[in-house]
Amino acid sequence: MLKQSLHYKLLQKLSPQQIQLMKLIQLPTQAFEQKIKQEIEENPALESGKESDVDSDLQNEYDDSGTEIIETDVNIDEYLSDDEIPNYRLKTNNYSADDDEKSIPYASGTSFNQFLKTQLNTFRLNEQERQIAEFLVGSIDGSGYIRRSLEDIVDDLAFSANIFTDISEVERMLDYVQKLDPAGVGAQNLKECLLIQLHRKTEKPERILAISILENSFEYFVKKHYKKLLQKFDITEDKLKGAIKEIEKLNPKPGGSYASNNKIVEQVVPDFSIRIVEDKLELTLNSRNAPELHISYEYNNMLKGYAASKNKTKSQKDAIQFIKQKLDGAKWFIDAIKQRQQTLLVTMNTIMHMQEAYFLTGDERKLKPMILKDIADKIHMDISTVSRVANSKYVDTPYGTKLIKEFFSESMMTDSGEEVSTREIKKILQTVVAEESKKKPLTDEKLAGILKEKGYLIARRTVAKYREQLHIPVARLRKEI
Repeated sequence: MLKQSLHYKLLQKLSPQQIQLMKLIQLPTQAFEQKIKQEIEENPALESGKESDVDSDLQNEYDDSGTEIIETDVNIDEYLSDDEIPNYRLKTNNYSADDDEKSIPYASGTSFNQFLKTQLNTFRLNEQERQIAEFLVGSIDGSGYIRRSLEDIVDDLAFSANIFTDISEVERMLDYVQKLDPAGVGAQNLKECLLIQLHRKTEKPERILAISILENSFEYFVKKHYKKLLQKFDITEDKLKGAIKEIEKLNPKPGGSYASNNKIVEQVVPDFSIRIVEDKLELTLNSRNAPELHISYEYNNMLKGYAASKNKTKSQKDAIQFIKQKLDGAKWFIDAIKQRQQTLLVTMNTIMHMQEAYFLTGDERKLKPMILKDIADKIHMDISTVSRVANSKYVDTPYGTKLIKEFFSESMMTDSGEEVSTREIKKILQTVVAEESKKKPLTDEKLAGILKEKGYLIARRTVAKYREQLHIPVARLRKEI
């Protein structure tokens, strides 16, 4: 049975302009510059650079009938300047587009796999052997390892390259691949990688012992069971130290050193700058976030011409509607950029004052507990807005360039009832681990006890979580002889 009824529902929707503004706020400086460039290309009513002194007083347009005058939503005078001194000369933090090299530099040279294939020319191989060797080289990952089994490679050679072979021949060609530089490349696991590198070196007692340890007691070495190694090989502690030192000189990722030289050189452009001037903090927004944009004077002249003409054709009326749309878009985009600048400055200024003790000293232990809601409540904005500002923006401080979201941390109560930042606790944990005896590293239980003595009541599992976040291995793996 069909039934009609009337319901009232209260909905809150974001307008397209608000959605676009949120996207603008989230963009870091370099992406923001690309967005501006894209907008200028797509909207001919929008121009960048210095403004010319052109008089304009047109604020009205005709409707489709050609007789009735209606008021336009765009006041072009807001974006045109008749002052004798242009705006850009009045800026204290002036920025020229020519001051920076905006292109991202790329490293030149061949790829890692191509570098390895070139070395195959030093061996005398027939056509099938070369194809198998090149296939093996193509299976090497960025770290320098072949992670797939030889059985799978034999199958792939048959299906994809129409080469029918067996494991023994693939193993023989793998020996050739493992002779390539850098040493250790083409290994199937860490143990094999380290052994390839040791066998390449000249024989020394320490290296011979290191080879024996890796071949016969790799698990003991990885888990740092040094007492078991001393007993098994019946050696002194000094000899074991010498063998371990030889292993530590090896590269566990032989492909990494070459691959890193061919990556894009990453650039971090700070969105803000904080300086200490006479013991006070001074915040500035990167001037690349404050571009000079204005409405095109050509479009202004088109409107003048349309208003002055007596006989208005249909094509002219269509053109003027197009112009109005572009002017509306240009006006909103300029307003959105101004709102973005204001939002960034207000948010960062509040963060700066909340963490004033840190910015004045650089001591991470002075970072106060701070979450997104704290800032959102102070500036009367939504948490999502603060998150967009903090998540992808950098600030240049006297202590280096920092990601803004790093200043946020949860709070924890001390035994005295004082609220402290978890960042402070992590810093203390780092210091305790750095000062521990590496012959007898502290377990998570002991670390929790030390923190408790300092007034921080933290459970062992929480210590383990913080230790993992700081990329500190467990006590057994921190052990040294």
